[in-house]
Amino acid sequence: MDAPTTTSADNGTSGGGGGWFTPRKNPTTVPDSDAGTADRPAEGRRPATIRPVGRPGAAPEADAPAPPTGANTDGPDQGRETPEAIPRSAPAAAQHAPSPAASSLATATSPGPLPAALTPTPFASTVAPPTTTTAAEERVPAQRPSPVPPAEEVTAAPAAAGSPDAVLIRRAMAEVAPVSDKVTSYFYALLFVRHPDLRSLFPAAMDTQRDRLLRALLTAAEHIDNKEVLVDYLRNLGRGHRKYGTRAEHYPAVGECLIGALSKYAAGVWNAEMEAAWVRAYTTISQVMIDAAAADELRAPAWWYAEIVTHDLRTPDVAVVTVRPDQPYPFLAGQYTSLETPWWPRIWRHYSFASAPRSDGLLSFHVKAVPAGWVSNALVHRARPGDIIRLGPPAGSMTVDHTTDSGLLCLGGGTGIAPIKALVEDVAEHGDRRSVEVFYGARTDHDLYDIDTMLRLQQTHPWLSVRAIIDQQAHQQLPDAIRAFGPWNEFDAYLSGPPGMIRSGVNALRDSGIPSDRIRHDSVEELVAAGS
Repeated sequence: MDAPTTTSADNGTSGGGGGWFTPRKNPTTVPDSDAGTADRPAEGRRPATIRPVGRPGAAPEADAPAPPTGANTDGPDQGRETPEAIPRSAPAAAQHAPSPAASSLATATSPGPLPAALTPTPFASTVAPPTTTTAAEERVPAQRPSPVPPAEEVTAAPAAAGSPDAVLIRRAMAEVAPVSDKVTSYFYALLFVRHPDLRSLFPAAMDTQRDRLLRALLTAAEHIDNKEVLVDYLRNLGRGHRKYGTRAEHYPAVGECLIGALSKYAAGVWNAEMEAAWVRAYTTISQVMIDAAAADELRAPAWWYAEIVTHDLRTPDVAVVTVRPDQPYPFLAGQYTSLETPWWPRIWRHYSFASAPRSDGLLSFHVKAVPAGWVSNALVHRARPGDIIRLGPPAGSMTVDHTTDSGLLCLGGGTGIAPIKALVEDVAEHGDRRSVEVFYGARTDHDLYDIDTMLRLQQTHPWLSVRAIIDQQAHQQLPDAIRAFGPWNEFDAYLSGPPGMIRSGVNALRDSGIPSDRIRHDSVEELVAAGS
């Protein structure tokens, strides 16, 4: 599926200038740098020099990711690149012990800038090739809570009551919201002029990435005082951005340019106190991400090579692509990964796993070619068996809680049926006999490309019920059909599909009596971004 469309991230000084985190140890590897070109912007005032902040008990040194704002996702069918939304808090199955920076979020509450993701050079990555991982070293991805659906439009987060830093950060973002386009452009101009070596880490075409920075900032602002949510979000960002070839030393550069852009366009409210709040926030954010990346490096490669072994064109624009990774790839049913093709270097998109983990180690994805979707069109119309792609680490929290016997209510629209199928297989493999109700939504019969597979599963498992909801025949959309059945108050809900379906589906489920903490889906904000 194109991009995940289903669920189911203080240290520093308080002074007005210094306090930016600088890595405790410089990595020995230096990426190739193709200096990008850009007209030098009017630089204005630079924030105070970034200097090291000594902290004991830090994680082992490792090449760490640069602060990103983007994740990838393709709307209803999965596969676009967009900013990662912050998930709601919930118990995590496998979490690292909190680092000092993570703990400090309780007091230094200002999850600051999440600059656009530094994407890697495909197949010529600055990251050393992944090393063989033994079974004992394999990483089991952490389960994470489903994200809070962001608003339909990107608007400045209200300056609600909160910590002093939170209030200052939200005030700055409210000031720059009307000129967000200019802020983003100026940020990248500063970054590429001051640090031209970083240009080669980004895609050649920046059009699909320009708005990610502000979206990520606004999402962070919404949860700025929620330590549990932010730490989980940032750890996942740190782990995920290892594949981009980013390193700890990139963080100060990005932070410096971000504050430079904010101070220019929030000049009406900007002062030393506000800058200090952003410094504390960004210092904490970067340290949590760096620590997470360092810990992850001890257990898993930054990325995996995978060979396409089968390519099944189900419809003119939907293909089921099965790959064989070069090393064991641990994941949980309902999760997704990021994927890069050789035809579009440095362009990563999210796709959900279409099956539970298999004994043969193969991974399957449902991909829908979308208009102007570079990666999705390449995978559907160009990819063939034998082609090599790259996979990032698994992510996502739309996983089954096997500690309960609650029923599962699963809504899958379009290629959003892929992770739903994986969840059904997961329940079957655990020997559960809990009720599973699947609603498979599509616009036409033609779009029910995997209905035969789902019906076969229904015949095999008496606890499974599959209902196809076709818009053109039933004259109702999937969320509306949910209201006609039920009640669902004893069920855990899982949604995967287009952003609009997820939003309306969440509302329908809440109206049906399912609490918000029992509704899982992947980031809606990620799905809003254009292009795949």
